Amino acid sequence: MSRLAGKVALVTGASRGIGRAIACRLAADGAFVVIHYGKSEEGARETLAMIEAEGGSGCIVQADLGKPAQSVIPMFEAIDGELMGRQSGKDLDILVNNAGQMVIGTIETITEAQFDDAFTVDVKAPFFITQAALARLRDGGRIINISSGTARVVNPGVIAYAMAKGGLEVFSKTLALHLGQRQITVNTVAPGPTGTEEFLRMSAGDPGFVKQAAAQSALGRIGTPEEIADIVAFVASGESSWITGQVIDATGGTFLG
Repeated sequence: MSRLAGKVALVTGASRGIGRAIACRLAADGAFVVIHYGKSEEGARETLAMIEAEGGSGCIVQADLGKPAQSVIPMFEAIDGELMGRQSGKDLDILVNNAGQMVIGTIETITEAQFDDAFTVDVKAPFFITQAALARLRDGGRIINISSGTARVVNPGVIAYAMAKGGLEVFSKTLALHLGQRQITVNTVAPGPTGTEEFLRMSAGDPGFVKQAAAQSALGRIGTPEEIADIVAFVASGESSWITGQVIDATGGTFLG
């Protein structure tokens, strides 16, 4: 499949999990993928190796999204250098703000530092990454923000994280209206429980957690990173040109009734 042939995509948090699956899927569809990582260079290189093993292409860049004021501009300078050397231009077509910071705790337990972590990585970083990307994003491009089902399905145990993802969804809708004249679409994909290594690690101490999460879905199971990537690939493609400002629920029908 080559429906993204000639396109350039930036995927944040692509060294593992859903971000890795998105990067691999966009590359399989023909895009040159810029793989962002925060801490795990090894993970990012593994993602790149997986892409190249399937005949795709990409590069890796690092930025600490917990410190966007210090990291976003240097990240784009590095991206510009990579693209000028490989693509003879620094234009982007697709931006996927996937990197996130899961913060667990109720209102009684969340500290100010934890609250700031959630909003910095899930709201502030996507805001300023997008701001920097806009001058590089071609008209007709795609911005896809990865939210969470917790912005719809209330869970007091992740209140700060859910609040941040709710802010990200408002950001997406506002940008969709603002960028419509450039034919740039902006949408949100909101996964539910997804079987990433991190999710399975976090739930390892509670054998009933995954079973309970699966039972809450209309489909009776949790999702896979590849299923989320399939949705993102569609939204990134030309086939989604009439969809913008939407939150696409990717929870397998969690709590429909």
